[in-house]
Amino acid sequence: MNFLMALIINGPIKSFCYRRLQYLSNKFQMHVLLNEMKELAAQKKVPHRDFYNIRKVDTHIHASSCMNQKHLLRFIKRAMKKHLDEIVHVEKGKEQTLKEVFETMNLTAYDLSVDTLDVHADRNTFHRFDKFNAKYNPIGESILREIFIKTDNRVSGKYFAHIIKEVMADLEESKYQNAELRLSIYGRSRDEWDKLARWAVSHRVHSNNVRWLVQVPRLFDVYRTKKQLANFQEMLENIFLPLFEATVHPAQHPELHLFLEHVDGFDSVDDESKPEHHIFNLDSPLPGNWVEEDNPPYSYYLYYMYANMTVLNHLRRKRGFHTFVLRPHCGEAGPIHHLVSGFMVSENISHGLLLRKVSGEGVPGGAGGVVGPLSPCCAPQAPVLQYLYYLAQIGIAMSPLSNNSLFLSYHRNPLPEYLSRGLMVSLSTDDPLQFHFTKEPLMEEYSIATQVWKLSSCDMCELARNSVLMSGFSHKVRLIPSFPIPQFA
Repeated sequence: MNFLMALIINGPIKSFCYRRLQYLSNKFQMHVLLNEMKELAAQKKVPHRDFYNIRKVDTHIHASSCMNQKHLLRFIKRAMKKHLDEIVHVEKGKEQTLKEVFETMNLTAYDLSVDTLDVHADRNTFHRFDKFNAKYNPIGESILREIFIKTDNRVSGKYFAHIIKEVMADLEESKYQNAELRLSIYGRSRDEWDKLARWAVSHRVHSNNVRWLVQVPRLFDVYRTKKQLANFQEMLENIFLPLFEATVHPAQHPELHLFLEHVDGFDSVDDESKPEHHIFNLDSPLPGNWVEEDNPPYSYYLYYMYANMTVLNHLRRKRGFHTFVLRPHCGEAGPIHHLVSGFMVSENISHGLLLRKVSGEGVPGGAGGVVGPLSPCCAPQAPVLQYLYYLAQIGIAMSPLSNNSLFLSYHRNPLPEYLSRGLMVSLSTDDPLQFHFTKEPLMEEYSIATQVWKLSSCDMCELARNSVLMSGFSHKVRLIPSFPIPQFA
């Protein structure tokens, strides 16, 4: 990492990479000028296929917000009509029915609307990750989030499973859209994996159009402050030891073993713009000695996830099981070393906004200098890192509508630049509950991107192709879309 950090601030290397990126952009523009009509003509000759019936994968979408706001509203209203007397929550030792929960809020099914639900991101969430997180709570009530979009609750995640199965049915109906939904493992206790697997298997949350990723929120400081964890090693053991046990003795963990067959990999999630008080280096304490209440830095989390996954993958490969990949949120905000860490250990990343070069705002010069004004959000190391990501073809799942509400306005999003230079980019939705309005959020994402950036049908198809290549669907499934994935028994 020290070598890479020195490399990306080297003046001659910055100049070289900047020129190479400019060359790639200009080469693409020349290609478009010379061959655009030929490409369109060739595309029209392909029988049966067009943009609507080529496979697309939503490579970055969170399960807890995979439905749109209207879908969630209808489901809550339906539950209020059909399951009013079902016990759904325990408050201070007292059981509460769904009717009693809504009575405490002075709400009826008639009162509910999309506006009272208040789950859509707005102008007030820009650069306010705390306000955005609060949008996960329907009507601003965390109790409703627990009842309707959690896997571990008083109703054993029944409502959440039903919503996800309805989303899966929509994907199956559209036929050519797929998604990789993210479920959370927090690392607070050893039985989290078994509970999650039991939820997935007992509710038969399965579809040929869906694969799972497991996201690990970087919240050690919260759990340590509440005395739920003694040190960082305990968190790592809670996350990875059940996986080793299920790999060595699958018969002792049948549900978890079956669930893992549908899991592609791991994600690391949280607000990257949080200040980091530590630097990961040789002086950093080992996980067993990390007992302070400060959060470890981003690179610390990523390294120890990667190290444990590497050993786990060797074991699973020996046992004849499929392996996992690391696909973290990376480069949405925060310091540049997040992208360096992602480059070293990740198969794909999500967002990657900070890779954007300083085109039009400043041109990297020789001897480490920068000619012209440089926006503080655009790191001068970006040309080197962007070129490295291009050479390595590390996948970047980008979500312009999400970024538009959180960190970067739509017209400044670097996706068209990345695409023209040949970086492996795809379009994804991130959180349809917060950002999208239609029943097909992925098509909404493609539609807006095409209109704003005037993408050709070839560009759209390339983005769709990239999403399939980046996804964790097996090679057989990619080649034969109707190939059945083993169902939950």
